[in-house]
Amino acid sequence: MSIIFSRQCEYALQAVLFLALKPEGEKTSIKELTTHLDLPYHFAAKILQALSRKGLLSSFKGSLGGFALKKSTDKITLYQIIEAVDGTSFTKGCVLGFPDCGDEQPCALHEQWGKMREELRELLMSKSVNQFAVEMRKPQFNRK
Repeated sequence: MSIIFSRQCEYALQAVLFLALKPEGEKTSIKELTTHLDLPYHFAAKILQALSRKGLLSSFKGSLGGFALKKSTDKITLYQIIEAVDGTSFTKGCVLGFPDCGDEQPCALHEQWGKMREELRELLMSKSVNQFAVEMRKPQFNRK
């Protein structure tokens, strides 16, 4: 499990990266996606529906239904997916969880975490999901 993002967000990121490797507009069934990524079916279905409501995915009902990216893979960043699922609190919050942590009352990691979270934010915004997907080296992400 990620130390920064929720399990729901992790699954959303994995699903969108998987969909990014499909030809543009091609529908992928929830069964295919969850089987390839070893995700819990019902939990993943809820996540994908939420991403559809946020405008990142298109959802198609019926026996020939499935999910597809709503925008070009070059127009979606990992940051947008994280923002849609978890919000952007990771770019502001204290890594140790202190609610009053800030420049006036810093925790022991405040300065270092501030630099790291800004670098992480820039990384997540710097490349499209297509760029990240093609760099993936995990077997379940082999281009189909």
